[in-house]
Amino acid sequence: MPERFDTLPCRDALQRPLHDLRISVTDRCNLRCAYCMPREVFGRDFVFLHHDALLRFEEILRLARQCVALGVRKIRLSGGEPLLRRGIERLVEMLATLTTLEARPLEVAMTTNGTLLAKKARDLKNAGLARLNISLDALDEAVFQRATGGNAPLAAVLEGIAAAQAAGLAPIKINVVVKRGINEDHILPLAARFRHSGIIVRFIEFMDAGTRTGWRLDDVVAARDILATLHARYPLRALDAQYPGEVAKRWQYTDGAGEIGVIASVTQAFCHECSRLRLSTDGKLYTCLFASEGADLRAPLRAGEDDEALRNRIAAIWHARSGRYSQLRHAMRAAPTGRIEMSYIGG
Repeated sequence: MPERFDTLPCRDALQRPLHDLRISVTDRCNLRCAYCMPREVFGRDFVFLHHDALLRFEEILRLARQCVALGVRKIRLSGGEPLLRRGIERLVEMLATLTTLEARPLEVAMTTNGTLLAKKARDLKNAGLARLNISLDALDEAVFQRATGGNAPLAAVLEGIAAAQAAGLAPIKINVVVKRGINEDHILPLAARFRHSGIIVRFIEFMDAGTRTGWRLDDVVAARDILATLHARYPLRALDAQYPGEVAKRWQYTDGAGEIGVIASVTQAFCHECSRLRLSTDGKLYTCLFASEGADLRAPLRAGEDDEALRNRIAAIWHARSGRYSQLRHAMRAAPTGRIEMSYIGG
């Protein structure tokens, strides 16, 4: 029986509280973005997880309930592409019934590539989805195709964004991974497109997640350079964080056109405030996006372990957590080997 931990919210070895749970509901995606699932690796012959290996919705709900009991206030569904998981609206509805330690409704969010969103936005809203992040790296069709592997038209994403707005899913955030030589000249067009729209664009440094993306430091466009580009055209002023551990630095247009965010995961590591736990598609729990190993929860879950034992198991994993890869990255002689791919645990 794992040791019992009663201090809530649960804190790790560096006293970071458990606040967020990210759940990957599928390892499959209909796009082949270079920074996540490059086509040369995830080609036609790539073997994805068998359906029986995936956590069932009832299993996800049960594990999520234990995490919420330990302090989780927000769950984000991801993938792969979460809208490929059949019946995903039902999972959203199930999770939205949970309440936090403060007796508040659990916030259920999702990150999607948006290509399948037009037909699902209204149902997701009705099911209880509170927030939505949509990946979009360029507004030029040719650049979009090059960045995403050419499996879907740009118009499908833009239609999905419009449908999400019409359904009342707000605030919508657009995630832009900026990679040198691919889309750094699309920073201003993306900002211009969504100014005055109520949509928040977040520019993200290209991260070294996983081992199959060909990441190089030379490909990273630093947050300071992204901000300089934006500020030169649209003057900005800094905004305070909305909560401890918020990963994006927030900036507001001085002319009142809205706000943008910048996530400097490479050049300005934020490990000291990280409050995220990640549950993989096949039921492994990871304490860091850059982890090499996860703790198997599917086996004890399917072996009949009761809720208290599962909760104590999760608490023990978080209590022992001491990882801070991004802070130590530049001091390491080499990156950890065998890191989990981002498509298995989300971003």
